[in-house]
Amino acid sequence: MRNFNSVKTNTFNSLTKWYEIKNPFIVAYNFILIFLSKYCPSLRVKCFLLRLTGMKVGRNVSVGLMVNFDVFWPELIELKENCLIGFNATILAHEFLIKEYRTGKTIIGKNVLIGVNSTVLAGVNIGDNSVVGAMSLVNSDVPALTFYAGVPAKQIKTV
Repeated sequence: MRNFNSVKTNTFNSLTKWYEIKNPFIVAYNFILIFLSKYCPSLRVKCFLLRLTGMKVGRNVSVGLMVNFDVFWPELIELKENCLIGFNATILAHEFLIKEYRTGKTIIGKNVLIGVNSTVLAGVNIGDNSVVGAMSLVNSDVPALTFYAGVPAKQIKTV
C-alpha cells in the first residue's frame, strides 16, 4: 500500500502550475545537484551531493550511474545503510495527476538491491534485505527479505 499526501488543484492538470506548488529555485538547485550526482564516478561525492538536496542517505550506500531521483521532493527519499541502486533506476516521491498531485515518503531499506532500469514510485517502502529485479516497476510496498520483479513488480520468492 502506497502512503500519500494528496493535494487537490484547480487547474486542468497539476503539472501546469508546478512552480506554484514548489519553489522553482529549490527545484533548480535540486536538479543541478542530482544531475551532477548522475555522472559522478565517486560514490562518496555522489552521496554528499544527494544529501545536499535533503535526501537521507545512509552509510555505505552505492548509487549507480545515471540514477534519476525526484527533483521536486528529494527530501522525501530515504536510502538506508548499504543499499545499492542500479544503473539508470528512477526513485520518485511525487506524482502529478489531472486534478491533484501526491507526495509520499519513499524508503529503500537496509541491504536492498534495486536492479538496473527499475522504477520505484512515490510512497513505496522497500523492506530490508530485499531485491528488486532489473527493469521492474515497483508500485506497492515490498516486504523485507523478498525478491520482486516485473511490471508491475510481484513477489518471485523469499530470500
